[in-house]
Formats: sequence, C-alpha cells, structure tokens
Amino acid sequence: MYLIRALLVALSTIFWGSLSLMLSFFDDTGRKQIEMARRWARSLLTIGGVKVRVEGLERIAPDGSYVIASNHLSYMDTPVVLANIPVQFRFLAKRGLFQIPFLGTHLARAGHIPVPREDPRAAVKTMSTAAEVIRSRGISMLVFPEGGRSRDGTMMPFKEGAAYIAIKAGVPIVPVTLIGTREVLPFGAGRIRPGKVELRIGEPIATGALSLKDRGAVTEEIRRRIVEMKGG
Repeated sequence: MYLIRALLVALSTIFWGSLSLMLSFFDDTGRKQIEMARRWARSLLTIGGVKVRVEGLERIAPDGSYVIASNHLSYMDTPVVLANIPVQFRFLAKRGLFQIPFLGTHLARAGHIPVPREDPRAAVKTMSTAAEVIRSRGISMLVFPEGGRSRDGTMMPFKEGAAYIAIKAGVPIVPVTLIGTREVLPFGAGRIRPGKVELRIGEPIATGALSLKDRGAVTEEIRRRIVEMKGG
C-alpha cells in the first residue's frame, strides 16, 4: 500500500505541476496556478487518507485580502491550507526552493516570494514586497511565523514578519491553528500516514489603525490566539 500511495503522489505531483506550469504561460496573475495547486493538494490528501475538519471558515471572505498566520508542524501544512481555505493566496518560501529545477520555476511563475533568511536587510525588503503584492493584486499571503517546522511539535517563538506585512499592507491577520499534520507526515518522514487533521480559523485581527511599532504586540497576540485554539 505504501508503494502504491508513493507512486500515486508522484504521478499527481507531476501531472498537476506540469499542467500548472503550462497554464502559467497564458495567465500572468498566478490564479490558474493556485487553482492547480489546490487540486494537487486535495489529491494528496485523498491519496494519503488524510481527513481534514475545518472550523471557522465563515470568518473569512473568499475574495478578501489577508495575512494568514499559522503554526508550522509538517510539510503537510501548506497542502492542508491550500485544499481548505478558498482564498487567492501566495506564500513566502525559503530561497533555496526557488533554485530547485521545475519546482523553482513553478513557484516563481505562480507569484510566491523567496525569503533570503541569511540576510536580515534583504528579508525586510522581501516583507515590504509581500505587502505591496497584497495591496496591488488584492490577494492574501500565507506566513508561518515560526520560520520553520517544529522538530518536536512544540511551538517555537514567532518572528514579526506576519505582523509587519499585514500592518504595511493594511489588511487583517487571520490566525490559523493546525492540529495533526505532524502525525500524518512527521518531521523527516518520507511517507504520508492516514489520519485526521484539524484546521481552526480564528477571528481576523484588524491592522488598519496600527503602525509598524505595534508589530511586536501584534505578533504576541497572533501566537496567543493560535495557542488558545490549539487548546493550550
């Protein structure tokens, strides 16, 4: 069963990835690519036997612009969000992913944004770029404030990037809590395990009246709400 699932995952990735790349030459907005990515994510969950329960979807508008801030437990986090939150969003990804053949081309043409983690000054510029993309294109941005996956499931300290982007763009921040993704795809694992995942969407945090000097307090509030939805 494992080998069959692995083959199906590979075939799904190749199929939807190739289709997405081809469509990108006819759509410079990235919207068709996100739709293909959404279909790929749903196929991944189906193949892996992962069932997702969503709470709070009514709190966001499909055509709204947000910064979606989530805890980060697994490589399954992004597919779960893609498959279940129907807004047009892009995400910040480490620069190294953009240097991988095929994947890097897909990410760049879809409008996702590379983050140079080793250069703090460039990282600030990247966050400003992300805010401008949100304002000019009327889309949302997915950010994992921990900056990386938790190795042991313990939530790490939050960086201020999500708050910075949201305040600069003048859009609400949507706190999201993921539960169970680490169990279906643990850190360092090479296969998806069947299981149940919960995606809990919190009340959006307004940023319209805030300034960048408030980003520390906002970051603390994002983390507090995610912990609260997690149940501790």
